[in-house]
Amino acid sequence: MYDFKFYEEAEKDLAKLNNSIKKLFAKKLSQILNNPEIGKDLGSKNNLELAGLKKVYFDNKRYRIVYEVKEKEILIHIIAVGKRDNMKVYKQAHARVEKHNKA
Repeated sequence: MYDFKFYEEAEKDLAKLNNSIKKLFAKKLSQILNNPEIGKDLGSKNNLELAGLKKVYFDNKRYRIVYEVKEKEILIHIIAVGKRDNMKVYKQAHARVEKHNKA
């Protein structure tokens, strides 16, 4: 089983959600930790380079978890949690990965 770590911003995303959505998130996260390959590979989306990242849906596809699998560390990095509206969750994920790669 994999361990997980949040990007700081992703923790804030989750904190903004109501408790019922957080419970659904926790259930989906458990599934990811047991089988990280359940997520769909992301590539380029609307000129956002998201290669190497995966997404899974929860709450009837209303929310997405964008994450990265770190095989060597047996770790799942949670990068963004949110709705797809106007590609928001993907834009956040792209910006966060860019920021963390520069650090």
